[in-house]
Formats: sequence, C-alpha cells, structure tokens
Amino acid sequence: MPLVTLDRSPPPFFKQGPSAFTRLMFFSALAIFLMVADTRWKVTQPLRAVVATMLQPMQSVLLAPQAWWAEAGHYTSGLEQARLTLHDSQKKAAAQAERVMRVDQLERENARLRELLALRPRVNVQSQAAEVLYDAPDPFTRKVVIDQGSSHGVVLGSPVIDDAGVLGQVTRVYPLTSEVTLVTDKDAAVPVVNSRTRQRGVAYGTPQVLGMELRFMAGNADVQVGDELQTSGLDGVYPAGLPVAKVAQVDRRADSAFARIVLVPRSQPDNSRHVLLLHPVSDQLPERPSEAEAAAMAAVSSAAASGAHHAKPESAAHAGRKPSAAHAGSSATSGAKP
Repeated sequence: MPLVTLDRSPPPFFKQGPSAFTRLMFFSALAIFLMVADTRWKVTQPLRAVVATMLQPMQSVLLAPQAWWAEAGHYTSGLEQARLTLHDSQKKAAAQAERVMRVDQLERENARLRELLALRPRVNVQSQAAEVLYDAPDPFTRKVVIDQGSSHGVVLGSPVIDDAGVLGQVTRVYPLTSEVTLVTDKDAAVPVVNSRTRQRGVAYGTPQVLGMELRFMAGNADVQVGDELQTSGLDGVYPAGLPVAKVAQVDRRADSAFARIVLVPRSQPDNSRHVLLLHPVSDQLPERPSEAEAAAMAAVSSAAASGAHHAKPESAAHAGRKPSAAHAGSSATSGAKP
C-alpha cells in the first residue's frame, strides 16, 4: 500500500500579508515613534497614570510581606539598640554621680570664697535655641540665616554656638530672622586663650580652606599642635571658656617674625542645624550710672570733702589745746618737784 505524503505547506490564508521583515521594520518604527512622542509630548502619561493607579493595590499586597519582615527586623534591632543604650546610660550615670557631687561641693566652696574675697558673682549668660534655615546667598562670605529675630529677643552681636563650640556671631537682625557670620568668614575674629599656656591671641577666619588662623603670634611662641583654644572673655561678647578651635599646624618661618598657625574649628559650620544663641556678656554686666546719678554722687562726694575740711581746724584747735595742758601739767610737775 503506497504511503501518502502529507502536504505540510500552510494554507493559503496564512500566506497572505506582508513579510516578516516588513512587519519588523513597521513595529520598530512604531516603537521608536511612541518613545519619542512619550518623551516630548507625554502622550502615554494619562494611560500610565491609570495603569499605575489600578496596580497600586496589587503592589501594596505583594510588598506587604517584605514590609512586615523589614518592620520586624527594625523592631528587633531597635530593642537591642535600646537595651545597649540603656546599659550605657546607666554606666554613665553611675560614673557621673560622684562628679556631680564634687561639682556641687566645688560650687559651694567657690561661692564662699567669692563672698570672703568680696568678688562680683559670675555672670549667668542667657540663651535661646534657634534653627539654621539656609546659607546666605553671597558666595564670598560664610554666613547662615537662622529662624530667630528681633521679635524673639535676638540682639546684634549675640554669640552663636553648637554642641561642639563657637559657631559665629549675629551680625544682622531682622524681625523674624537673623544673619550669623561664621567663624570661618574672612571678617570673623574671636579673642582666644590657649588652655595649656594661658597665652591670649585672636583667631581669624580663613574661608579659602574653611578653617581659622591664629595671627600675630611670635615665631618662638609656645604653641604646639593639638593645643585647645577657648574664648578669653575679654571682648565682652563671648563668655569665657567656650571651645573655639584646635591647633592643626604650626609653621615657624625664618623669613618672618610671626608664625603661621592653622586652626581647625571645634564647631561644624557646614553641618550644624540646631544652634544656641547667647546674649552678649556686656549686656548682662551691671549698668553704668547715668549722668544725673554721676552728678549726684559727685555732689555728695564734694559735700563730704568740704565737711571734712571745715571740721579739720576745730580738731586742730583741740589738738593744740591738749598739748598746752599737757605742757602746763608738766611745768607744774617740774616746778613742784624741787
């Protein structure tokens, strides 16, 4: 029985239409056109938004296990971190308990010594918190703007500090904001004292390297790398004892009488977000007497001086009579003696 060969050619219906290469070129051109149209004219943006909105519940359901697993991991790590933090806090509290007791005792001794020596009490510096809003638009200066102004009690010249040290000084005050000149600005100058040698100087800002420089120090001055500089408090603006900078480099040049001393600020001028404003020390010192009070005090002093001048002859007369009586007594005694 002869085998019949099967006709494997496709039916005539499937042979109709363009060729495969033509379809490839057409759909490739269509895809490129849709991409360009979507990029330039956002043609498919509404359709994409509708699809994304419809798929959002499904995405949330599919991402829920991952979110639960991440939350469980954060909860576990948070508990462990909280336990470690509590342990460290308890150790620090135990270590500082003895120090706090010594500080209280030293404060009482200091108060008694000041009373004994009749010294003026220390000035309690007032402060208020502020937040840095943005950098000043001037690219040639190092200034920031904070969210406290004259309506909040900010005064011109107020020192500004962060958690590490001196940050700058208020140079402009507006009703709701203030402008702070940082210690790295070219016009910034802070009177400082070396905590090791107690030698005073002035630290200037150097915006080129975002640091500071201790100028006009003799080439043989006792300054070493690592020395801590604090505010001296002699300018009446900064309270004494605030950290300012640390000596990073000392260059003793033979061709100059002054040494080049590079400092690193203790504060973080570029990273500080929350700061503290201090009222100038000079504003909290006892006020000087007014002209009327000074005139009254002068009048009282002159009246007291004139009273003492008028009383002086009388006392002299009494003093003159006393020697006469004494002389008479001595004469009588000498006359009676023979």
